[in-house]
Amino acid sequence: MFSFICSSNNNIPRITKMLSSFREKYGIYLMDIPTRINGDDGDDESPCIGSMSLFSFPTLSSLASANEDELREMGLGYRARYIVDTRDLLLKRGGEDHLMKLRSMQDSQAVQDELVKFSGIGRKVADCVALFSLDQDDAIPVDVHVQHIASRDYDPTVFDGAKSITPTIYKRVGDLFRDRFQTYAGWAHSLLFVAELPSFRAVLPPDLLNEMDEWREYEKQKKAEAKKS
Repeated sequence: MFSFICSSNNNIPRITKMLSSFREKYGIYLMDIPTRINGDDGDDESPCIGSMSLFSFPTLSSLASANEDELREMGLGYRARYIVDTRDLLLKRGGEDHLMKLRSMQDSQAVQDELVKFSGIGRKVADCVALFSLDQDDAIPVDVHVQHIASRDYDPTVFDGAKSITPTIYKRVGDLFRDRFQTYAGWAHSLLFVAELPSFRAVLPPDLLNEMDEWREYEKQKKAEAKKS
């Protein structure tokens, strides 16, 4: 939960830095591992040039003393309050036992409904927690990128002229994946999401790349026409 709170409206390098500081401050030291810089030829035998310390992820008990000011100083910004509030509510609800109860549920929507009660957790973050941490394999974290996949591949009317992802559209997009991929819809969604990343273009077939590029161009033209009107 705390990791995904830090991920909201953020980028991977900053998330990595936040969570590294979070673990180092409140976690338990585990070990040092050697670090090296590989040469241009990818030689894995290049000499070690230093070490990196690894720390465990904090437990609820180790976060008991954490306060908002301290977390802000670590670079968490406005998320610091969310971390403190979520910690307090989670402790009131039974801590890890509460999360294990959610994990055992067979209704991803009910799990989402419970998670959004915590500070800093909206529908998408709730579904990320549900899918990646609580065994809810049909939870679909929906953002604009996932909505574009659904519009392009399954139902071009899913956005229906809306300017943002409303609760109704959020559910419609998720249902499109669940109807097609059933029990493991969340993992199918994750693979399709990753396939959209530029770093994966090299492994995709040319016809699929053409289809994706044509759709992006179509979306650009549609936005341009909407601005003119």
